[in-house]
Amino acid sequence: MSETQNSGVHRRMLEAIVCPLTHATLEYRKDDQELICQKAGLAYPIRDGIPIMLIDEARRLDDR
Repeated sequence: MSETQNSGVHRRMLEAIVCPLTHATLEYRKDDQELICQKAGLAYPIRDGIPIMLIDEARRLDDR
């Protein structure tokens, strides 16, 4: 399997990234291009294959 997923995000990078607020592991949602932290209730966007791990850029999970 390719080291890079369809989004251009590297699998190893995704495994190493944690939520900057809670330090919890993240769930990758390919269809939404987001990294989800259930503990914080936040969704971090992935733009052009780059995870944006800024709390101010994250979407609250209850906002949809």
